[in-house]
Amino acid sequence: MDTATNNPQQAAGASKRIAEYASGLSYDKLPANAVHAFKRALLDYLTCAIAGSRMEPTRIVFDYVSSWDQSREAAVMGTTTRLSCPNAAFVNGTSTHGLDFDDGFTRGSVHPAGAVFPAVLAIAEKQRSSAKDVIAASVAGYDVTARIAATMHPSSSKRGFHNTPTAGVLGAAASVARLLYLDAKTTLDALGIAGSFSAGLREYLFGGAEVKRIHPGKAARDGIFCAELAKRGLTGPEQVLEGKHGIFNALAGGQVEWGRLCQALGERFEITNVYFKPYPACRHFHAALDAVRDLRKKHSIVPASVARIDVGMYEVGARGHDHRHAHSLLEAQMSAPVSTALAMMYGEVTVGTYDVTSLQNAEVQRLIDVTTASVDAECERIYPGRRSGVAKVTLKDGQSFEQRVLDPKGEVENPMTDEDLAHKFRSNCELMVGKAKCDRVLDLVWSIEQAKNLDELYNR
Repeated sequence: MDTATNNPQQAAGASKRIAEYASGLSYDKLPANAVHAFKRALLDYLTCAIAGSRMEPTRIVFDYVSSWDQSREAAVMGTTTRLSCPNAAFVNGTSTHGLDFDDGFTRGSVHPAGAVFPAVLAIAEKQRSSAKDVIAASVAGYDVTARIAATMHPSSSKRGFHNTPTAGVLGAAASVARLLYLDAKTTLDALGIAGSFSAGLREYLFGGAEVKRIHPGKAARDGIFCAELAKRGLTGPEQVLEGKHGIFNALAGGQVEWGRLCQALGERFEITNVYFKPYPACRHFHAALDAVRDLRKKHSIVPASVARIDVGMYEVGARGHDHRHAHSLLEAQMSAPVSTALAMMYGEVTVGTYDVTSLQNAEVQRLIDVTTASVDAECERIYPGRRSGVAKVTLKDGQSFEQRVLDPKGEVENPMTDEDLAHKFRSNCELMVGKAKCDRVLDLVWSIEQAKNLDELYNR
């Protein structure tokens, strides 16, 4: 724990400071790099929400809410249907996490997009918000989500909580409050109310339960409720973060890094520090996947020649991600040995790589059996600042090759380019919505601050 930033005096008035910041953020206060980072995050969100709209958890949520919701306020990604703002946000947030392909913030081990964007865009569509208001609200939501998650991570994760819904609901509430032009006091109420909606367990790791997919959707939906209830006069606790029974004590046992919450607030915008995923798998072992793929290519390794693969990462990553079975897509995506075996077998890790036929391949099964995932001391030492990984491949003839990756592809230190993100969008969405639609969306996203309306985001 970085005790230099762990000054309990920083706890005083923390919730109020966050509320004042979120309610007061305007487009004019944002530097160019934050606006550009918003565009990148929005494009990646659209990719994940559209591509994930056909996943089974999304279908289940959509079938239920669309069976009775006739309000037609906001678009559901990948469909021509409109639902109430909370329900559209619920479905779209679930879609975003449906392929485990969405963005994240390393220090907080949190996925902001699926909590923030579905909430913001649903309300923006309903009230015809300007592009600049959408940008400011989204940046605020990312900051609140990322900073709260980073403050309590890894303590909250080790206690069994999933930071995406627990922190994401406060980020969603803050972003909607900003879009509704709520003042600082009412925004504080929205955050206070959101504290009672802050929930989500990591038990899905042990058994492959698909409930994980709905966590961002739940945060987005509940964030809308919290802001709308505060707008109508419902009050929340003023110390929802720092209070005796507030978020940080309840979810992290008080083991938090206070310096991460408000340091450079309004100067450093955490949306500029999110990562984007090249692989539809748990981020914890992306560095190891990079290493395995590099070793395979560099040494022309033939999968049949592999005797053993050892993957090393930090404790939070190794714990719960070292299983060798894949009875569901989620179990495969959450397994370092399974994903590593696929990377060695096929040289890449895509949505198609997790196809049942690929997983049942006899050579893939053998590779899974000879792959281990464990805690590496160096990876643990530098986490959560860096999500590093190491892979060692031992061949049947006794040769061995090892590679350590400090920052996986997609981190700020090893970024995906704008062109990479555009390719990710096209390759995942073009077959679903068509090339012309993709062209129009890309044109809008890259020049969104100049847009007169955002209809292209809401129309199928």
